[in-house]
Amino acid sequence: MDLKKLFGYEGKNVVITGAASGMSHAATKLLIELGANVYAIDINPIDLPVRESFQADLSDKDAIDNLLEKLPEKIDALFLCHGIAAFPGNELKVQKVNFYSQKYMTEKLLPRISDHGSVTFISSVGGFGWQSVYNKAVELINLPTWEDAMKWYDEHPDMIKSSYVFAKQCLESFVTYKCMAPEFIDRRIRVNAINPGDTTTGLTSDFNKSTSPNGDEAEGEEMISNIFLKSWNGYAATPEEMGHPLVVIGSDICSYMSGQLIYIDYGLTSTWTSGALLQDNNQTIEEISAKSNKE
Repeated sequence: MDLKKLFGYEGKNVVITGAASGMSHAATKLLIELGANVYAIDINPIDLPVRESFQADLSDKDAIDNLLEKLPEKIDALFLCHGIAAFPGNELKVQKVNFYSQKYMTEKLLPRISDHGSVTFISSVGGFGWQSVYNKAVELINLPTWEDAMKWYDEHPDMIKSSYVFAKQCLESFVTYKCMAPEFIDRRIRVNAINPGDTTTGLTSDFNKSTSPNGDEAEGEEMISNIFLKSWNGYAATPEEMGHPLVVIGSDICSYMSGQLIYIDYGLTSTWTSGALLQDNNQTIEEISAKSNKE
């Protein structure tokens, strides 16, 4: 069996963001090996032999618009993988980078995506419980312009206090809301997201610091370990353990998969749900999520 043909990337145009490090870097390496023409984007320099690389601040609408003009007219697979950690005072920037820029780029590039193409996001287990904010997320998703969205954020400060969580919940809501929207389903363009568990990347230090109320990296590391690893004596994933499944999901191998939120966390979120259901069948996903994050 020819694996390159099975994946279906050979000679195809692929656009991927966040490619300078971590999961996206691992995915980009694999895409190159599978014969894709990779157009890679990051705010930092990219050290891989891609077809073309671009540096851009994806929190800035003008920078994004300028970037979009340089991308190929035909795109077969789009991977949106950029993200930042949340620190006090950067709540709006987290919304722009971790959700809104990804929605905006998807919608702007959709006319260029081939029929039967794919859009795949990196979300997070941090978005667990997305159902609890779904109505508000859809309200935001349906706003017609970037400026309207910025006004919405300004008018809903309480929604973005937990900035990383809300951004990821919006991203997951987008996948479920849009997978059969006419602009996707009429052209059989698939849209999915992976939800990684604890993974060691270039952002690990930032995530540790941002998790600690005091910005203490060691304290944050212990808190993350208690949430994601301690219950099963677990270990953090490598970037490849997230980046490689990402490539699979966007490939022809998963040609009948759309609207899916794939948790890659060694079963942790399934255990949260299972344990809560066994204790109380009336618990909501929001309550399950809140309980698990306290443990």
